[in-house]
Amino acid sequence: MFELLTTDRATAARTGRLTTARGVINTPVFMPVGTQGSVKALDPRELVEAGSQIILGNTYHLNIRPGIEIIQQFGGLHEFINWHRPILTDSGGYQVFSLAQIRKIRPDGIAFKSHLDGSPIFLGPVEVMGIQRTLGSDIAMVLDECPPHDGPIKTIRKAVERTLLWADKCRVEPRAEGQQVFGIVQGAGHPELREHCAKELVQMDFDGYAIGGVSVGEPEAEMMKAVEFSVPFLPTDKPRYAMGLGTPAQIVELVARGVDMFDCVLPTRIARNGTAFTKKGTINIKAGLYKSDPRPIEEGCNCFACANFSRAYLRHLINVKEILGLRMLSVHNTHCYLDLMSTIRRQIEQGTFDSFRRQFIAEYVPSKNIKRLKTSE
Repeated sequence: MFELLTTDRATAARTGRLTTARGVINTPVFMPVGTQGSVKALDPRELVEAGSQIILGNTYHLNIRPGIEIIQQFGGLHEFINWHRPILTDSGGYQVFSLAQIRKIRPDGIAFKSHLDGSPIFLGPVEVMGIQRTLGSDIAMVLDECPPHDGPIKTIRKAVERTLLWADKCRVEPRAEGQQVFGIVQGAGHPELREHCAKELVQMDFDGYAIGGVSVGEPEAEMMKAVEFSVPFLPTDKPRYAMGLGTPAQIVELVARGVDMFDCVLPTRIARNGTAFTKKGTINIKAGLYKSDPRPIEEGCNCFACANFSRAYLRHLINVKEILGLRMLSVHNTHCYLDLMSTIRRQIEQGTFDSFRRQFIAEYVPSKNIKRLKTSE
């Protein structure tokens, strides 16, 4: 159940309360990505301390390793990974895009060759919903086809129709107790396809709606437009989820466009490259100018890394490839994202979000390096 709490007068930003079987989620919310059943470099305690309300898992990857039978023996994904707050599981639709060389799309689903050993794997609506039912996730995603953003319109139109066909089949499949199911809007950068897909999904009456097919290599302006082409046709009383997004500045702008939920691998991915997020952009801790810098990653941040370690020490750890370095940058970056979401919620509630947004964007310096990194996995 989703309850709309506050709407911003100057933008489409809003706060809400999403109630799931394992707890209440305050929106707008950022969801750390635990593709393989673990948010990279972080343990559940650190995620809770950072303020994580919900994390993600991936149907395709967990089905391969450790295998759904193993997870079932433990009573589901929550018990297996010792995470007792909500979990959202992606359906594997993004792998249609990312693993295009080892999959074949059929009318009834997707035939993959395992990226590990080449063994055959088939994921259709029945299989995807069955896996997510066994995982016991609080929010399950329908199977969709994520087409390339620059593909021929004929290809994208077919992807939309398949997405709708599979969504309708996913909708009627049995669910785990209390499990919610979200539909996924596709259509690349074509407004008429986005509108058609959104309207058809709304008729199916899902618990929430995701905007898919973004962050797949398109320019940022096109990504924003894809969201703008979708949001107006989604109901105000259901949560809206932009899949695989984004940088802090992108999230602020997307909240202003009415999006409630986000996920992205960037906080932990760029940490492994020695890069840290701050409220004003990114810093490369490996750089020589931090060799003797006694300051924390970000002054004023109260995460464990900033409370205990200097830039100089973290630079040393990253450069000599000590695991603690990438762990602490992962702690900080995750905290940075979750703290941003808390600030956004507060600004919306206080009626000051638009001025906050303008100042944040004016002061935030985008990183050119991030543009070369995938924001989904």
